[in-house]
Amino acid sequence: MLESLRRRLDIIGKDYGGGQPLRGYLNTLTVYASVVAGLTGVAVATGRRGPSRPAPADVVLISVATHKLSRLLAKEAVTSPLRAAMTRFEGAAGSSEVNEVPRASGSRHAAAELISCPFCLGVWVSTGFCAGLVFLPRLTRLVATGLTAVAGSDFLQLAYDAAKHASGNAGAHAA
Repeated sequence: MLESLRRRLDIIGKDYGGGQPLRGYLNTLTVYASVVAGLTGVAVATGRRGPSRPAPADVVLISVATHKLSRLLAKEAVTSPLRAAMTRFEGAAGSSEVNEVPRASGSRHAAAELISCPFCLGVWVSTGFCAGLVFLPRLTRLVATGLTAVAGSDFLQLAYDAAKHASGNAGAHAA
């Protein structure tokens, strides 16, 4: 069935245009669905249940932590070695971030897009945090709190830098 779907996707891909790696995207979606199914199976087998209504504080905490971890993994210069096997450096993107592009085709291209796109990676990161709230809620909240603090610090660093530039002290170094 999967091979039939892939052949059909190749035909659709020709009509779709744009050179998008639709088979690679399908493979990525299949992996994601398998991960979610596996996590669900483990939760059912171990009797773990998620909250019927996530607490608003958890939603905010996980949202900010997802944003920060997604950007850290997908865009930060210091994490570029994690992406280098599948991406090519295009240039600096400001505030210690880099722009990269996939350097492969097919499934590797789709995977490279995933790991270099914070929006794409955010779905996976959020899924990990949600699973963490089911299996290890205290540790998950602690890690999410740390990432949220870093996101807050980043915002303050950028606001401070903008205020410095606005006051004409752009060349001054803060201690």
